[in-house]
Amino acid sequence: MAVTRRSFFARAGAIATAQGLALQAQQKPPVDVGAVPQAQGGKAQDPRMATANVAKLFPYTSRRAEVALIKGDSRRKNVYEALTAIDDRIRPALKARKYVLIKPNGLDPSRQLISTQADTVHGILDYLAPRFKGPVVVAECSGNPSRQILSDFGWSKLFAEHKPLDIKLEVPNEDEGRYELMYGIDYDIHLLPIRLGARFVDPDAFVISAAVMKTHNMVVATMSIKNMVMGAPLSPPPGQKRPLGESEKRKFHVGIRAGNYNMYLAIGRMMHNWGVGVVDAYEGMEGNGPVSGTPVPHRIALASTDFLAVDRVGLECMGIDASWPGYLNYAYQGGLGQYDLGKIDVVGAKIADVQRKYGLNADVDRMLEWRGPMLDLPPNLGYNRRPLVEDLSAYA
Repeated sequence: MAVTRRSFFARAGAIATAQGLALQAQQKPPVDVGAVPQAQGGKAQDPRMATANVAKLFPYTSRRAEVALIKGDSRRKNVYEALTAIDDRIRPALKARKYVLIKPNGLDPSRQLISTQADTVHGILDYLAPRFKGPVVVAECSGNPSRQILSDFGWSKLFAEHKPLDIKLEVPNEDEGRYELMYGIDYDIHLLPIRLGARFVDPDAFVISAAVMKTHNMVVATMSIKNMVMGAPLSPPPGQKRPLGESEKRKFHVGIRAGNYNMYLAIGRMMHNWGVGVVDAYEGMEGNGPVSGTPVPHRIALASTDFLAVDRVGLECMGIDASWPGYLNYAYQGGLGQYDLGKIDVVGAKIADVQRKYGLNADVDRMLEWRGPMLDLPPNLGYNRRPLVEDLSAYA
């Protein structure tokens, strides 16, 4: 092959650079990559999954969080006491907002175990009544007609009991004229536009997630954060069908990896108006959740102004390894909340006194594949053929 003046100097420069990198590597201490993660069944995963000093790689938050954990024999009282336990953290943000948006979880009259119960909302309204005088919107996002929800779940009676409050039921994710656009990725890692109901990103709203503690068939467990993220995508009005590929909610169900990542992106887009995450586990769900599991008489409620922190404590109460739910780990690595138990102050009951070992969904092993390497392309494809761990040496 002919060698030109330009190619000679280019090659000489590349050799000099390589020699300099080699000398630099000899002078530096070895990268602290930690232990190679173990796959399910005890087999070591690809060494490329080894990580360098994660505290330098990711902007983990140093801000402490507080989570109320209440155990008792009344669902309504548990929720109320969980909120009053962190009243000093709630009030400043509550006073600054024009209205409260309460997002229940999965209102299905035929399966009450999967749904936020009226007593959960009673407990929230008990807390709000002496502290907030503005409008309160209960956001129904399950696709059931509002009239059916009002009658079958007894919301009419609930609203009447709290009549001094200005309460109304709304279906905010059916208004196709009002939405905010975010971009996720599809199964093939192509950009995917996702429309979120405008209410869920309204800076005037103080959002309360009224979630149920449940195992899940894609992300291991669902609590306050997933309740918010999966309620926000636009849905067609009742009776109007849309091709499956055009469903905004289905755009989060695009495989284990992309699904977890899209939820992380949505958290960052939505969290600016999140007020309090409430997790009702008076009766949780284990096994093949979030719709086909079995009840767990747990008799607890949790609340925090840090949605990630309340879900982290919830995982501990369920006996679930916190490294398993991908979307929560991404949120922590992205600095979207506190996930380190050592930086979470739990008030009320002790985790050890209320911890139960929830049975998990039968597909949990497949859910954990997000933690392993992607093997669909050669790892050294492209010009830079140095291994990933070597590339991370700057973070040591």
